Amino acid sequence: MSNSKNTGIIYLVGAGPGDPKLLTLRGKELLERADVVIYDYLANPALLDFANDDAKLIYVGKKGGSRSSEHQSRINDLMIASAKQGKQVVRLKGGDPFIFGRGGEEVEALNAASLPFEVIPGISSAIGVPAYAGIPLTHRECASSFTVITGHEDQSKSENHLSRTQLARGADTLVYLMAMGNLAKVVAELIDNGRSTDTPIALIQWGSYPFQRTLVGTLGNVLEKSKACGMKPPVVMVVGEVVSLRDRINWFESRPLFGKRILVTRAKAQATEFLDLLSGYGAEAIPFPTLQIVPPSNWDPVDDAIDRIENYDTIIFTSVNGVSYFRNRLKALRRDLRILKGITLCAIGPGTAIAIVDWGLHVDLIPETYTAEGVLETLKKNGISGKRFLIPRAEEAREILPEEIKRLGGQVDVAPVYKALQPDCGPEKMSALLKRGPIDMLTFASSSTLKNFIEMVGRETIDDWFKDSAIACIGPITAKTAEEFGLRVDVMPQDYTFAAMTTAIVDYFVKKK
Repeated sequence: MSNSKNTGIIYLVGAGPGDPKLLTLRGKELLERADVVIYDYLANPALLDFANDDAKLIYVGKKGGSRSSEHQSRINDLMIASAKQGKQVVRLKGGDPFIFGRGGEEVEALNAASLPFEVIPGISSAIGVPAYAGIPLTHRECASSFTVITGHEDQSKSENHLSRTQLARGADTLVYLMAMGNLAKVVAELIDNGRSTDTPIALIQWGSYPFQRTLVGTLGNVLEKSKACGMKPPVVMVVGEVVSLRDRINWFESRPLFGKRILVTRAKAQATEFLDLLSGYGAEAIPFPTLQIVPPSNWDPVDDAIDRIENYDTIIFTSVNGVSYFRNRLKALRRDLRILKGITLCAIGPGTAIAIVDWGLHVDLIPETYTAEGVLETLKKNGISGKRFLIPRAEEAREILPEEIKRLGGQVDVAPVYKALQPDCGPEKMSALLKRGPIDMLTFASSSTLKNFIEMVGRETIDDWFKDSAIACIGPITAKTAEEFGLRVDVMPQDYTFAAMTTAIVDYFVKKK
């Protein structure tokens, strides 16, 4: 991971305005390779998930009361010291490093220390945030130019480089970064230098995040309105006629799940699809894994089954995890796909089937109902008596499938290829999540995620913290478990897939509106 030479290298990476999907491919690549990540307050912490487990993560968000020059000097020293140790360093900065991000000062310090560096541009909040608020900075009918301005200049400069008159009149659209603390002064200067009090203005807080908030007013009333709604930094301010176009172009805040906080309890490694689906509809999808997937305690039953694989008529995969861990075990034993020739492959549902197809195999059986009971009905059509079945699955799982296969005259071997543990976190983490606002919906993809959630948070705590939260379960088995704990299930899709579950959640909140 470290440079082969004695000296490392520093990468100044623009993190974009907030939405983690706006990070550049080059930025993601460097985060994955970094030994050290030095990140700012305005860089979305979700981007740190791209870093490898061994990377050292250093937060350098500026705290109130610290002198700006001293704080920047410490950041420079951190980068230089890490690089001199031979490390690959990512300096992760909100927006773009060279647009009011002090990136120029940082590379000057690196150059003075004779250290190699690279600058990876990011989408500046100056253009990204207005776009997420539905405000184009230029428009053929009302704006042919825009200017980006800092909301507070460096007071140590020998002269003020900003001409207030030229700023007020020189461009159709004005974009101010970091202006909230000086809002009254900025508004007064614009009016004093020729801008009408009727000029539209927008204040966009936490732009491109799922909790983005936009206040629209005029230069004449924005101070009163911002005070009334408690608008606080970080805020991007847009001044000009283009703000009036927001009514027709506001796409981000118009999505059906915008403003909804939805908890996803699935294991971290498997949660990405569901998180992305919810985020795509505007939700703040919050990962709170209640399962940790790890290898089984003993590989012997699996290895024994693999050694006798030609004896099986059918392999039944009941989860994506089962496919993944069985596949990895074959690879570890230096066995390839040829040993599965002639064996019927059954997947419990489309997600599991996709995992099998991605492995380069054909799926022979998928039940109409994506449950163990559905698998049994499908197997019955092909005959069970006298046949041999292998089920690579979790160490602990519902026994209905192997028991029924035996009852119907089949032979079955259960091979535990993984086990699901309960993560070591609980009420403290949840309490921290709730400080940012209530949870609108809890989602459960299995009975085990639900049971673990209750154990981790506490049954009485659920009644207290989530009394107004809706509950979504992916299927009837999970829903039944919820009801056994006295929980009301508000959403359950007809098809037991994450795509169908997302659609059902959208329908629930749309109808609720």
